[in-house]
Amino acid sequence: MQQRLPALRKPPIKFAHRGAKAHAPENTLEAFDLALRLGATGLETDVWLSKDGVPLLDHGGYVKRGIRRLGLKETMAGDRPPEMPSLADLYEGCGTGYELSVDIKDPEAFDAVIETAREYDAEAHLWVCHNDWSFLADRRSKTTARLVNTTRVKDMKNGPERRAAELAEAGVDAVNLHHSDWSGGLTTLFHRFNRYCIAWDAQHVRLIKDLFRMGVDGVHSDHVDRLEEGFEAAR
Repeated sequence: MQQRLPALRKPPIKFAHRGAKAHAPENTLEAFDLALRLGATGLETDVWLSKDGVPLLDHGGYVKRGIRRLGLKETMAGDRPPEMPSLADLYEGCGTGYELSVDIKDPEAFDAVIETAREYDAEAHLWVCHNDWSFLADRRSKTTARLVNTTRVKDMKNGPERRAAELAEAGVDAVNLHHSDWSGGLTTLFHRFNRYCIAWDAQHVRLIKDLFRMGVDGVHSDHVDRLEEGFEAAR
């Protein structure tokens, strides 16, 4: 059995990936609302910027126009499909009493995401994710939101310890790794630098339980019911 290690975040966050993706259409208000009702303490979504500067929540980043696919960057917010919410729609529909992990798909969306979160007094609960930690480091002074480097251990050219030191120096708060990368030793390493540890793509109860026991500070899953069961089993 995985040894129980302490997390920095108490309690750790149960992130519903794209809302309750396993239970409702992903990245919709229905999915986000259902995820919270099922017990998620955090939501995860992807963000693109519309042509008129509105942050929209969608994974693929395009809309269909007949047989054509039009990028959201080329689409006015008012022309998006009705089931595709904006970030403001999410706050209006679900409030702000949860942690929100936002994957920045369009770098130009960063400022609009921060501005929208501030409008709803939700910046303190915002986790902004990007795969380039230097992109986040360059924007550290713009926000008090937590900044998260989404990556893989194999892509850390100089190794995890060097990355942890770089993130700490740059003020990037967390690292988000695929569940298969995490171990108790790795969470201990990043915690030594006071960096939060986040795991993504965790879909099974036993795996989720082990991640929480490793001291991971947040877990992303499509299955909110399994998140809840794994969290309870790890206690």
